[in-house]
Amino acid sequence: MASIAVLGAGGVGGFVAAALARSGAELVVVAREPTATAIAERGLTVASAVLGDFDARPEVVTELNQPVDILLVATKATGLQQALTRIESVPGLTVPLLNGLEHMELLRSRLHPSPVVAGVIRIESDSPQPGQIVQTSPMTRVDIAANESPLTDELRNALERAGLPVAIGDGEQQVLWSKLSRLNALALTTSASDRPLGYVRTDRRWRSALEGAVTETAAVANADGATIDPAQTLAELEQAHAELGSSMQRDIASGREPELDAVAGAVLRAAARHKLRCPTIKWLAGRVAQRAGLDGSSYG
Repeated sequence: MASIAVLGAGGVGGFVAAALARSGAELVVVAREPTATAIAERGLTVASAVLGDFDARPEVVTELNQPVDILLVATKATGLQQALTRIESVPGLTVPLLNGLEHMELLRSRLHPSPVVAGVIRIESDSPQPGQIVQTSPMTRVDIAANESPLTDELRNALERAGLPVAIGDGEQQVLWSKLSRLNALALTTSASDRPLGYVRTDRRWRSALEGAVTETAAVANADGATIDPAQTLAELEQAHAELGSSMQRDIASGREPELDAVAGAVLRAAARHKLRCPTIKWLAGRVAQRAGLDGSSYG
C-alpha cells in the first residue's frame, strides 16, 4: 500500500483526506497549525452528498519531514507558496488538485526531482471551519494526466477504494484545460453577479457573458495544446444543478482572497502568449476584482 500525504485540509484536501482515511489508506495530512490542532483534537467531520456523513481521524502534522510515496497538493492557489514550505521531504510522485495552470511550474521547481503529474478534481466542497467539510455536488471525479509512474495506479486504486472515481486523461494540457474551460466561466459569472448558475443561465445579460467566457476560454485552450469543444462545455454547464456556485464566489462572500489570478489571470496570460483577445473574460475579471476589493487594472 502506497503512503500518501495530503497538503491542505480545506474543502478539497479535507474531503479527499477524510475519504482516504476512512478507507484505511496509509495517510498523513499536512496543515497549518490552527487546522492541524483542530483535526488532532476532533478529527475531520464530513457532510457529503456523495459519500454520506462520517468522521475520520487521520494523522496530521504541520510539516512533512518523513518520506511518502505520493503527495496530493490540495491547497488554494493563493496559499500554495507558503504551504510548500511545510514539505521538507521529496515524495515519489506529486499530483496537484489545484485550479489553474501555472502551479505546475512552481511545483516542479520546488519538488525536483519528484515527478509532478497534472491532476484536477471536479467537486463542490467547502470548509466552513477547520476540520469541518461540506461537500454538495452530486458527483465528484479526479482526473490525472497519463504518465509512466507505477505510483499513478497506486493512487488511482487508493482513491477509488475511498469512493472517488478516477479518470486518466490524455495529457497535461488536456486535463488542466478541460476543467479550467468550465471553471473559468462558472467562477467569473457567479462571482461577478453574486448569483447561482441557474440565474446566470436564465438572465439574458449573464447568459451572454457565460457563453462568451466559455467560447473565449476554449479558443485559448485550443491554441495552448488542448482540444476543447465550447458546445460540450456549455452542455455541461446546462446540466449542472441550478444552485451551483463557485469557490471564488464563496471566498469573496467570506472575505477571503479569491483565486482570480490563478483562474482568469492564467487564461488571460495564455491568451496574450497566443495573441488572442478575450473581452468577455477581461470584463468579468475586472468586475470580480472590484467586488473582492482587488486591483483590477490588469484586467481592463
